[in-house]
Amino acid sequence: MSVPFFLAPMAALSHRALRELIDEFGGCDEYFSEMLSAPSLLAANPLEAYYLDNGPVPEKLVYQLVGADREILAKAAALLDERDCRGIDLNMGCSAPEIVRIGAGVWWMDHPDEAFALVGQLRSAVRRHRFSVKLRLGSDDNLDRLITFCRGLEREGVDLITLHPRTSKEKLKRRARWTAVEEVKKALSIPVAGNGDIEDAAQLVHRARCGCDAVMAGRAAVKSPWIFAQARALEGLREPLEDIDLLAVADRFLELLEKHQPGEYFESRAKKFFLYFCENLTWTHHVRTLLGRESERQGIVRVLEDYFAQNDQDRYIPAIVKSAGFTPADFT
Repeated sequence: MSVPFFLAPMAALSHRALRELIDEFGGCDEYFSEMLSAPSLLAANPLEAYYLDNGPVPEKLVYQLVGADREILAKAAALLDERDCRGIDLNMGCSAPEIVRIGAGVWWMDHPDEAFALVGQLRSAVRRHRFSVKLRLGSDDNLDRLITFCRGLEREGVDLITLHPRTSKEKLKRRARWTAVEEVKKALSIPVAGNGDIEDAAQLVHRARCGCDAVMAGRAAVKSPWIFAQARALEGLREPLEDIDLLAVADRFLELLEKHQPGEYFESRAKKFFLYFCENLTWTHHVRTLLGRESERQGIVRVLEDYFAQNDQDRYIPAIVKSAGFTPADFT
C-alpha cells in the first residue's frame, strides 16, 4: 500500500482553486485547508463561505483550525464536524508573530497543560471525523520534550500528528530534521506524517520510504501542482504525465481562482501563487516583478504570453523526472 500524500495548509494558497488544479493532474490523498480562524468562523463572516468550500473532493478535505480560546475552538470544531470532510486539524505549528502573540499556533506547545486540556475538549467536540494536530519541534531541538508532548496529545485522543521538524524560530533558515519525524513515529502508536523541505517528486517518494505514515508537501505543490501525480508515476502506480505547458497551467489556475474565490481576493492570491510558480522559469525574478504590476487575469496572461514568446524553451517542462534512486545522505 502506498504512503499517502497530503497538501499542506498554506494561508492564501490551499484554497479551492489550487486544490482543484492539483486534482486535475491526478490529485493527492488529502487536502488540508487554509487556516480557519475559529472566532471568524463563529462570527459567520460572509467571506467564510469561501474558506469552508470543501471542493473539489469533500472526502479528502481536512479543515485546519487556529485560535487561542478553548471554548471558541471547541464550538468551531463542532461546527466543522457537521460538514462533509475527511477530518479536523488543530494548528499548533504556526509561528507567525501575530498568531503567537494572541496565544495561538505554536504558543500551545510552550504551554503543554493548556494544550492537553484544549485537545481533550476538541476531541469531545469532533465525533464524526478524524481529529489531528499539526506542530513543530517546539521552541528548541529538545526531542525528549517533543515526544512527551506528542504522547500527551495521543492520550487526549488525537488520531494523527503532522510534524514540521523545525523550531518555532527557524522559519526556513535551517533544513527540516526528518530524523525527528522518525523518532516521534517510533514513540507513538498513532500515525505520524512528516512535512518540510519537499522540493520535487523524487524527494516526495524518498520521504515516503523513510518510515512515516504520510508525507505532506506545501510550497513545492504550488510550484508544481503535478508533483503528486509525478511521484505516483515514479512509484510505478500511474502512467507518466505528458510534458507540462506552463502557460496553460497558469491560465487554468487563474480561471479557477476567478470561479472559486471572491473578487477582492483575486489579486493577492494570484500573486501568492506566482511567487512559487515562477520558480519554474529561467528569469524568475523578472517575471515576478512584471506580474506584480498586474491586478487582473488578462494582464497576467499577457505578461506570461510575452515572456514565453521570447523564451519558448521555458514554456514546456518534461513531466518525466529522474528515478528516486538517491542516497538518504542527500536529504538529512
